[in-house]
Amino acid sequence: MAPASEAAGVRPVDLRLTVNGRTARLRLDPRVTLLDALRERLGLTGTKKGCDRGQCGACTVHVDGRRVLACLTLAVTVADRRVTTIEGLSEGDRLHPVQRAFLDHDAFQCGFCTPGQIMSAVALLAEGHTGSDDEIREQMSGNICRCGAYENIVAAIRTVARTGAAR
Repeated sequence: MAPASEAAGVRPVDLRLTVNGRTARLRLDPRVTLLDALRERLGLTGTKKGCDRGQCGACTVHVDGRRVLACLTLAVTVADRRVTTIEGLSEGDRLHPVQRAFLDHDAFQCGFCTPGQIMSAVALLAEGHTGSDDEIREQMSGNICRCGAYENIVAAIRTVARTGAAR
């Protein structure tokens, strides 16, 4: 019996994803989101499925260095592009400076939103949007923290911006 997608006239596509420096070849329904491909097909569960509607930012990843919401991005649209997830930020046991700052500033409570928060923070630092706490807040406004760790998140980002430690 054919899979439901094929029975509905949707044929799987072959694609190559480069995630965290590794290339994976996948055969997917073209309607599969990047979030589902990362979590369900590649086993990269650090990227979280929050609202699944692009409103909370828990699924934030980088595509070619720019932040995107993986729940709103079809996997086929990032074929042959560079995807980075939270798992790809550290180098072995050496944390990325933003990850270290989040720990140092207690910039998380439950931790569910933390991967998306960190991925957005890394991007906004690279974009140079750290002129003031208000600018940081504005640039992070697409990432919701239900625990309310916002002040500590801003403090962590401000610390990395001041030290210039982001790479």
